Amino acid sequence: MHTLTRTTVVTAGPDAVWRLIGRFGGLADWHPLLPPSVFEDGADPETPGAVQAFSVDGRVVIRERLLEKDDARRMLRYTIHEPAVPVSDYVATLSVHPHHAGAEIRWTATYGAADALVPEIERHFGDTVYATGLAALEERFARTA
Repeated sequence: MHTLTRTTVVTAGPDAVWRLIGRFGGLADWHPLLPPSVFEDGADPETPGAVQAFSVDGRVVIRERLLEKDDARRMLRYTIHEPAVPVSDYVATLSVHPHHAGAEIRWTATYGAADALVPEIERHFGDTVYATGLAALEERFARTA
């Protein structure tokens, strides 16, 4: 198994950050690369087992299933179905932690993949998806500080 981690620190408090990013059904509200999602089978977007589908030009590009959500711990875990790169057993965790400067946001994943594909996965998920989302949060909370 491989691990992917990206983090950032913002000046807002952990609860304020969690109010924004802690809704599984609200990822597209703050992440500039994610289109709005639709929840399959009328699922409650905040209940483990819910599957959201992101579509571009009418074509589903990624599906995510909520595995766990814990507001007290400010974390949610999800898995990706039909990823854009060949990975297996992909489980991501988005969490918010107290930090002396405000809040630390951690986006991590564990996954299986051939070692030769790890740089591509790091670029796709880590440098594109995770880093872009975290940079958007840095900018957003810098404006409200």
